[in-house]
Amino acid sequence: MNRPALPRCGIGWRHPHRQALFDSAVEPGFIEVHSENHFAPGGAARATLLAAREHHEVSLHGVGLALGSATGIDPTHLRQLGDLVRAVQPVRVSDHASFARAAWSGAAPVHAADLLPTPFTREALDVFCANVQRVQDHLRREIAVENLSSYLRWRCDEMDEPAFLCELVRRTGCNLLLDINNLVVNALNDQRWGMGGDPAAAARAWIDRLPAGIVAEFHLAGHTDAGDIVIDDHGSPVPPAVWSLYRHAVQRLGPVPALIEWDTDLPPFEVLMAQALEADRIQQAVLAPLGQPQPAEVPA
Repeated sequence: MNRPALPRCGIGWRHPHRQALFDSAVEPGFIEVHSENHFAPGGAARATLLAAREHHEVSLHGVGLALGSATGIDPTHLRQLGDLVRAVQPVRVSDHASFARAAWSGAAPVHAADLLPTPFTREALDVFCANVQRVQDHLRREIAVENLSSYLRWRCDEMDEPAFLCELVRRTGCNLLLDINNLVVNALNDQRWGMGGDPAAAARAWIDRLPAGIVAEFHLAGHTDAGDIVIDDHGSPVPPAVWSLYRHAVQRLGPVPALIEWDTDLPPFEVLMAQALEADRIQQAVLAPLGQPQPAEVPA
């Protein structure tokens, strides 16, 4: 019996690798770009993306919606995102479980240009749900919301992160973008700051809280261990702890498209693709013995 192919791993497509994507004989399963870099309707960035779209599926990953902001969604940002989605017809649209917009004393909202963590409270959840629903209504499609690497905890938290995000999904019908590197970074920092035990066990337990079918995409990346803090910088190969947690996620959640994120100290394109092929190999090794679909053929 023929089974549908496993989803192949994608890569974050950055400007230094622009031409390599077109020239390489080994192709990723899909490419992911930062939405905001392609908002301008004319020019080279949009034209190059549309050229790539002719041969590759595209995932749009945003950093500016600020879905947890009590001031709501910036209408201009949402309009530009909608225009890009209509032009590209991506396989997925995603952004982060964060806030960035705020206003004081009646002034116009300002954007912090950062991914700031929201408190896990019922009030914050209501804000998130309203904003996510507004985005989905405008785009006329589901979006995926990514868990953060966070370097602080709110004392007012009323639930933990998995409960917060699962309730967001239940109430809005959105999906999760599960950043596996972020889980490892947070678990390592929690241990160092006396707020958690074994990082590997904590990260696996986080994943085990998720129901099947909730995750639309995995992110895999490297991080920097600075001694007293671990920083999510996407500037190195995927480390063993992240690969190990990825295996657990695949076993627990099944075939989900994965992405290699590499945003700083970019390697040659061949190194990036080797990481993507390793993710494909791991998914095949985990799922094939369980009778899951076979991997798609990888070009030589």
